[in-house]
Amino acid sequence: MKRLLVYMKGYRKECVFAPTFKMLEALFELFVPLVVASIIDDGIANKDSTHVVQMCLLMVALGAIGLTCTLFAQYFSAKAACGFSARVRHSLFKHISFLSYSEIDTLGTSSLINRMTNDTNQVQTGINLTLRLFMRSPVIVFGALIMAIVVDPSFKASGIFIATIIALSLVVFGIMLITIPLYKKVQARLDTTLLSTRENLSGVRVIRAFSLEDKEKDKFHKKTDMLNKAQILVGRISALMNPFTFVIVNLSICFLIYKGALEVDSGNLTQGQVIALYNYMSQILIELVKLANLIITITKALASAKRIEDVFEIQPSQRVEKLDKDTSSDYSVEFKNASLKYKGAGECSLENIDFSVSKGEIVGIIGGTGSGKSSLVNMIARFYDAEDGAVFVDGQNVNSYELDQLREKIGIVPQKAVLFKGSIRDNMKWGDQNATDEEIIKALEIAQAKDVLDSKKGGLDFQIEEGGRNLSGGQRQRFTIARALVGKPEILILDDSSSALDYATDAKLRRALSQLDYNPTVFIVSQRTSSIAHADKIVVLDDGKIVGIGKHEDLLNSCLVYEEIYNSQFKREGM
Repeated sequence: MKRLLVYMKGYRKECVFAPTFKMLEALFELFVPLVVASIIDDGIANKDSTHVVQMCLLMVALGAIGLTCTLFAQYFSAKAACGFSARVRHSLFKHISFLSYSEIDTLGTSSLINRMTNDTNQVQTGINLTLRLFMRSPVIVFGALIMAIVVDPSFKASGIFIATIIALSLVVFGIMLITIPLYKKVQARLDTTLLSTRENLSGVRVIRAFSLEDKEKDKFHKKTDMLNKAQILVGRISALMNPFTFVIVNLSICFLIYKGALEVDSGNLTQGQVIALYNYMSQILIELVKLANLIITITKALASAKRIEDVFEIQPSQRVEKLDKDTSSDYSVEFKNASLKYKGAGECSLENIDFSVSKGEIVGIIGGTGSGKSSLVNMIARFYDAEDGAVFVDGQNVNSYELDQLREKIGIVPQKAVLFKGSIRDNMKWGDQNATDEEIIKALEIAQAKDVLDSKKGGLDFQIEEGGRNLSGGQRQRFTIARALVGKPEILILDDSSSALDYATDAKLRRALSQLDYNPTVFIVSQRTSSIAHADKIVVLDDGKIVGIGKHEDLLNSCLVYEEIYNSQFKREGM
């Protein structure tokens, strides 16, 4: 929690005023039993109605002042807690955005979402209640003890208060120490449940296609049952707090009334003083129950805060290195014996990748499923770092680039076409925030998406639904290609981004890319030999290794893997 307290900076005033006003309210509340005692002993006993009215008005005044203090305390605590959570979310989102793919893969998307939403809300609630109640409860408890001593200076009845407070403290803090680790387990199982929910919602069509609804329901029920059992266990332990505290306090009240009656008979206490002592004991009961519930909330908040801190403690593995720069290279991209090993993997996904690409060349990347095609192009944009060897862009090691500077040079179209909720214009401006409508339309024409634009009501203002649900697969792919083209990148990477296009549209797209006036270096990852046959250079991968580099015709005669892929798609003459 200490690491997160830095986000309270700027709310020092609220952090002081909130508990201060709450303590003032508590102090005014402590005077109420004395006023009640005065009404009984001085007003009712002496049949002084004027005194009774005056004391009643004083009680109303104390209540009004207490209410005002409460409203101020609520305002300041809510302001501090909400401001804190907003800062944490912003900082956490920013921190996650700087993590490499490796760290995000390790943490898991569902866990990150849970920490940014549920865990942050838990911490916000904990801070809000702490500022309002954490100081109030001790003030009431110890204030009631002091007032009991004032009412009964002989310390006979007030000794009951000390014994009660000690017993209650042992119960409250004992249960708190037991439940803290259990709440951490609950949050971890909540991550697992969220992951299952997310997978089922995103893959609902696949699940239905294979008629696996019942199987997935059973898996989900098992995970929710585990979460439920963990919550029930910690809930049962936490639930012991209220009955234990009520038993202790009520026994104390019974003993207090008995002891007080004896003191009244002996003339050491008045009836009003016994009522005052009873009221103070009731205040202690109410406040310790509040404190018990507050501690449960704080326990949850601390467990959630630790989970958030764990994310902040993960530092991005990708750092800018001070390396010798050689900007005189004639090559746009160079792989020098580069190898890639994913975090936690047993062996390298790519080994000894070594080839160079001249500026303006079109390079095709092909290979079987799992051969490392996407991994290779991901290293250019430094989504993953090379385990051994190096990757160079414009003669400079990618590790020596600022990430923003490197990725400004690169336009990448991922395998999965991802569009965001908003207008077509908004989505296209991800490529260049300053792009004009004319530039966007030009990019759409190159990506063969102009006809899609013309068919949509509103043109560039047409609203795309979340994930592009109101578009077909081919339309989504063409829009994502256009988005990359809007920025006019020096290096354009198409990672199997035309798989949903028909052969005619794919051919038109390839022809348009080859005629771009700014002559970018183009990497085309594809399963289709027809999509890369025109390339200046084709790199053939098999099991993470390069097994062939050359032009289409040369590879047909020299590379068995390429020949097999080609023959599986086209029947060659004479066969």
